Amino acid sequence: MDNCRRTSRSVLEKEIAELAPWFHNLDIGGVKTAPDHFLGDYPRFKWQSFQHVLPMDLNGRSVLDIGCNAGFYSQEMKRRNAGRVLGIDADEHYLRQARFAAERAGMDIEFRQMSVYDVGTLGESFDLVIFMGVLYHLRHPLLALDLLYEHVVGQTLLFQCLQRGDERLPALEEDYPFSEWSIFDQPDYPKLFFVEERYASDPTNWFIPNKAAVEAMLRSAGFVIEQNPEREVYLCRRGQRHYAVESISASFGPVAGKT
Repeated sequence: MDNCRRTSRSVLEKEIAELAPWFHNLDIGGVKTAPDHFLGDYPRFKWQSFQHVLPMDLNGRSVLDIGCNAGFYSQEMKRRNAGRVLGIDADEHYLRQARFAAERAGMDIEFRQMSVYDVGTLGESFDLVIFMGVLYHLRHPLLALDLLYEHVVGQTLLFQCLQRGDERLPALEEDYPFSEWSIFDQPDYPKLFFVEERYASDPTNWFIPNKAAVEAMLRSAGFVIEQNPEREVYLCRRGQRHYAVESISASFGPVAGKT
């Protein structure tokens, strides 16, 4: 029996190694996928700091996990009794990991290779959309938020984005004259830092916002911030968009479940 267990574990370790490198440190049958992760036990330690903002029982609600990577959050939603869970990612390598991990966990989770810019083709909205660790990898961040609003966020958005720069929230006027210059020199004014080459050795890090910019972009896209339980994490509900935002449905297809 002990030999059988050792053989089974060695096979599992080999399968996990063949799917490396892993960014999510999952526990699959007692084997850690990224035990030496530079952030530690990621993303579990981060999840523990904000998991309380979601219901412990999702009671069959539908969930879309955008940029799902190896499926850590998709699995956590299933553990909370979510109904349909769909994870999408542009990288097939991560999706292979996600399918493997979900199968090993005995969880019915669907995974598709898809860009956030393609969510309109899903033709449906979801009770909960998870959009974490994606925005700063996009060359068109506001477009992505608009697409989420118009096509897939039915009720709730769980959002996270890397932030740099000033963490204060400025008290701003609704409008400023064309002659105003100094406001833009304030460190806490909403800013997106454009990364022309790379940041943290990653050439897909394009726009890194400060805190004020994150919150302003969410509001502009039509999301109402209800909680900010962790420095970079926001729980939002679908509200009303800024009056000057043009609909993009004509360019990206019909809005699922919206009239």
